[in-house]
This record gives sequence, structure tokens and C-alpha cells, in this order.
Amino acid sequence: MDPFDAGAGGILRQPKAVWATAGASVVAFMGIGLVDPILPSIAKGLDASAGQVSLLFTSYFLITALAMLVTGFVSSRIGGRRTLLLGLAFVVVFAGLAGTSDTVGQLVGYRAGWGLGNALFVSTALAVIVGAAAGGSAAAILLYESALGLGMACGPLLGALLGDASWRYPFFGTAFLMAIGFLCITVFLKEQPKPARKTSLLDPIRALGHGGLASAAVSAFFYNYTFFTVLAFTPFVLNMTPYKSGAVFFAWGVLLAVFSVLVAPRMQRRFGSLKVLGGSLVLLAADVLVLGYGNHTAAIVCTILSGAFIGVNNTVYTELALGVSDAPRPVASAGYNFVRWFAAAAAPYFAPKIEEWTDVHIPFVVAAVTALLGAVVVAVRSRALTHEAEELEPKHASEDSVTVFAN
Repeated sequence: MDPFDAGAGGILRQPKAVWATAGASVVAFMGIGLVDPILPSIAKGLDASAGQVSLLFTSYFLITALAMLVTGFVSSRIGGRRTLLLGLAFVVVFAGLAGTSDTVGQLVGYRAGWGLGNALFVSTALAVIVGAAAGGSAAAILLYESALGLGMACGPLLGALLGDASWRYPFFGTAFLMAIGFLCITVFLKEQPKPARKTSLLDPIRALGHGGLASAAVSAFFYNYTFFTVLAFTPFVLNMTPYKSGAVFFAWGVLLAVFSVLVAPRMQRRFGSLKVLGGSLVLLAADVLVLGYGNHTAAIVCTILSGAFIGVNNTVYTELALGVSDAPRPVASAGYNFVRWFAAAAAPYFAPKIEEWTDVHIPFVVAAVTALLGAVVVAVRSRALTHEAEELEPKHASEDSVTVFAN
């Protein structure tokens, strides 16, 4: 069946519950890059340094990493609908409070609460959409993929449009949109069946005892340091107005979405997952080096271009992580993301510190090295990853590629 078919079960003929959850998912993914174009404005408005403002990412993703041990535990006990609503409520409250912050410390703390809410929501949204969708999972997965890509692309754009007037407005705007999502899910989404087996807090940690899953997680840890150096530190290097910075990261998000959903699966079928991942990591390392040492125009071009490599890496890593072990996919995903999100928390903190200790170029040298380390782990541990890379069915690739930010 063509998932774009307007007939029953097509992507355009889904229940209101599916559209409500997908719409809220767009806003949830927007929250990841929302602050990108307004980081310099926040620093100026709160009289804070680049390192202090970058902690907005650190607190967000540190809590997200820790929440990976909690989300499955919660959703398997209270159900998907209540978990979605709990996550949305956290985001509404803490995003709204973030807009009232008088100090950078308050803002960082509220962003941490936002991260907990976002983790609860996005870790559950895909399962809810698939469960409520008409006509099977294909159209539902495509709809979720579209929500992910749209959110990643539009987050910086919304941040720029609202942030041009005041850095506070993007936070209030997110709270308002998520409140609408909360109401829509309350009205349109019925409770989903609970899993037959309840997930324990330690299940994701136990899953990491598998060598292949641990290898994918460690490699992804190094890669995510590179990824979030680009996302959190580059806005200070570009030093552009919110509008211009938002346009740059909008283009970055478009490339990320296109290469994640459309390009990566085709490359995998032609060259194999491990070759694609290794090559993309090496190219990302070269890209961030040019970003760090090139002129302003080169920095803009390389920032946008990095979205292509990041999109490919996101898809392949998630497929490797979720297919390499016998652990249930939600458990394997939680363990994998528990490891890799710590790098997303570390990079925004260390990149400005490294600049203070050295100069503006060295954070990108470190980011290039971590990308290469990720490629080295893939090469050295290729035997542990070969089973998944060779035997992953195409339908798994389509399903799992959308969960890279979902869990």
C-alpha cells in the first residue's frame, strides 16, 4: 500500500488522535533546536557568558539521559496516554517558567525540567501513533518521521522569529503550543493498552551488557559530542542576528531530515550500514575542521552541510543499536540513548571552556577527533555490529530510523 494514498489507512486519512499526537511531536522536536538562534541574545539579556548559556543544552540533555531509565518504567505502568500528558504538562510548566527567568541559573534549571517532560513525551509518542493509526504502521511511521524532520527544521526558525523581539518569547510560544497539544490529546486520544510486561529501571543498563549494543552506544557517544558541538557552540562562532542564525539552522534541519529519511536508507542498501556510517563520520570530521578554521562564509556553509552527515549518522546508529541485540527495542533504545545523551550534555559545557583555555578553533578540532573516534569504534568492533548490519530487514530500517530523538 502506498502510505501517501488518500484512501483508508493512508497518511492523509488518519484518526484525529494520530494527528493530535503528531502535531504535539512537531513542537516537542522543535524544542531541541529552539534556543539555537537566540543563544547570543540570551547571553546578552541575562549578562551571561557563552559557557553559561550553553548549559541550557547541558541541563536539558543530562536530564534526558537519566530519564531514559525512567520513561519505560513509567509508561509500562500508567499507559501511553497518561505518559504523554505528563510529559506535555512538564513542558508547558517549565517552558513557561523559562520565559520568566531573571538569571541564567534559573533558566538552566527550568530547561532541565523541560528536558524531563520532553523525554517522557517523545519516548512514548511513536508507540502511541502506531497504536492509534489506521491501516497499519507504514503510514503512521512516515507521519512520525515527517513530524521529527519538521520539528528539527522549524525549531530554529521559530526561535528566530519570536526571539527577534525578545529572547523570552520562544519559551512562551512553546508553552502555548504544547498546551494546545495537551488539550488535543486529552480530547482525541483514548488510552492505549499497557505492555504485557512492566519495564524495570535497570533493564536498559542490563541490555548494555551485549557487546554489539555497547559498541554502538560508545561510538554514538563520541559522535554526539561532535553533533552537539555544532548545535550548541556554532551560534556563538557565527555571531549572527536571530533571523540569520535561524535561517542557517533551518537549512541545517532540512538537510538533516532529508538525509535521515530519504538518503540514508538508499545509501545503506547500496553500500552497507557500516561503510556508510564510517564514511559519514570521517566526512563530518572534515566538515567541522573547515567550519572551525574557515572564514565566515565557509563556517555557514559547513554548518548547513553538517546536517546531511548528521542525518545519515542518526539513522544508521539507531538501526544498529536497535537491531544488534536480542533486547526488546524500547529497552535497547533506552540503554543506547542513556549512554549517548551524556555526550549531548557534555559538548555544550566543554566547547566554550576549551575556547577559554585555548582559542576558538580548538573546540572544532576536538569535535573532529571525537567523530573520528566514533569511526574507529565502528571499524574495530565491526564483527560485533556485522550481524545487524547484514541482516536488518528494510522494514526495520524504516521503523527504527525515526526513534533517534524519540528515545
